[in-house]
Amino acid sequence: MDDNDARNTGGKYRMIPIFQNAVILASHTRDLKITVGSGVDGSTFPHGTQALELVALVKQAHLTPAHAIQAATVNSADVLGWQDRIGSLEAGKYADLIAVPGNPLSDITELQRVNFVMKGGKVMRDDPVSRR
Repeated sequence: MDDNDARNTGGKYRMIPIFQNAVILASHTRDLKITVGSGVDGSTFPHGTQALELVALVKQAHLTPAHAIQAATVNSADVLGWQDRIGSLEAGKYADLIAVPGNPLSDITELQRVNFVMKGGKVMRDDPVSRR
């Protein structure tokens, strides 16, 4: 998107810095919840690349990894009014989760290295080869 903006506007009216500054401002606004998750799966976010949004929140908008992960889980569930069904690991909630080989709180890009997926309580992927 940034490349297209720079090419189409000669770099004069790029949207990325505007979005980046808005998210940085939002992240410093007390009691304002940032959420993640557009629901799209196609040209914007090819399947399996949604973690890039969390990486961008950390690297470009300066959120902590914990806050970026909360934006995609508990905050989104709360905004949807589904906190009783999704957003955290608790008995009775949908068991949709991923596992990665490293600690995403130390390196948010670990979320790009998914080796385990559970959807609705059913294991969809379990790749021991990519585990460290």
